[in-house]
Amino acid sequence: MSHLEIKNLYKIFGHNADDALRMSEDGVSKAEILKETGATIGVNNVSFNIEKGETFVVMGLSGSGKSTLIRCLNRLIMPTYGEVIVDGDDVISADDEKLRMLRRKKMAMVFQNFGLFPHRTIRRNVDYGLEVQGVEEEKRIKKAYEVLETVGLKGYEEQRPNELSGGMQQRVGLARALVNDPDILLMDEAFSALDPLIRNDMQDQLIELQEKMKKTIVFITHDLDEALKLGDRIAVMYDGTIVQIGTPEDILTNPANDYVKNFVENVDRSRVIKAESIMRKPRAVIDTKDGPKMALRQMEKAQISSIFVTDKHHKLKGVVDAEEAYALVEKGEKSLKSIVKTEGLYEVSPDTLITDMLPMASKSKYPIAVVDENRKLKGIIVRVSVIAGIHGKHMEGDANDE
Repeated sequence: MSHLEIKNLYKIFGHNADDALRMSEDGVSKAEILKETGATIGVNNVSFNIEKGETFVVMGLSGSGKSTLIRCLNRLIMPTYGEVIVDGDDVISADDEKLRMLRRKKMAMVFQNFGLFPHRTIRRNVDYGLEVQGVEEEKRIKKAYEVLETVGLKGYEEQRPNELSGGMQQRVGLARALVNDPDILLMDEAFSALDPLIRNDMQDQLIELQEKMKKTIVFITHDLDEALKLGDRIAVMYDGTIVQIGTPEDILTNPANDYVKNFVENVDRSRVIKAESIMRKPRAVIDTKDGPKMALRQMEKAQISSIFVTDKHHKLKGVVDAEEAYALVEKGEKSLKSIVKTEGLYEVSPDTLITDMLPMASKSKYPIAVVDENRKLKGIIVRVSVIAGIHGKHMEGDANDE
């Protein structure tokens, strides 16, 4: 079971919701529905699942429905139709008491505007939710201090909000959401009011915190670079509907329509596309037990001048050059061992980004080897593939060198 399930969710503002729903199901446009019924469809038949510990980003331009959607998840806005299921419980049908417990224990929210109490210290801003719940002061203080240290604000506990920078105030907002240790964190344009450098720092900190906390995060943004940086998966919204859901690479490499394509056309792909997306199968590989004649035969057959060497478990051992293999044949040698080398051979994991491979591609005379955690050879990347990956091109064919 998914941690969070959204099923056929609608939010229709205004009267005549049933008429608006019927027209929407018949394919009538949002603008035409507004004209005919006076009703505005903010969220239109949205469905998706989010797994525990996943950072799920909802991205779209202003008016796409993303902020309405996130507020439907904790019923700050009451959905018109559909279901929101958290750990098997339907949020929409929950009574007031159950909803309060959900917001206190399972689901917390971080807003774009910090909304801090100016007359309370940072610590007292953070522990406010605990105070409302009746938690005793000693426990509140201890918990608030722990969470403030987690978000990098140790030493600022007894200062006032106006003594902190914008980025630090947003960290207070994040700490306030985390103090109840919620399972799900809802973040609505949480960093969009910050200066670019501070915003980037907050993104880095969220990634770092998520590695430790493993929360389920729903993050709303209009910024594609932010979405690509933070999201395990991204949902792209337009006119209240979700037009595509996928990993950052899915969104970049296979945009579902022109709307998504226009969104991603100016993205720095080198900071998103990974090795596994541009690697290819080598034309030939030899085993450590093979000799120089076998190596030369395979290179001649594949029309390449060097060849990768693996053991019987497919673990990468190195590379052999044709000239050196030929010299061994001339000497009557039967083993390749003396010429198998790793110097000048670069290895990367399937998750390595193109931007990290650019220096390797410019220096190495050999293709870059893609290996798993056990050094098993998964594929190779030639220089032209790195360049093509940056520009979103797919290079046909395969090769062991350039």
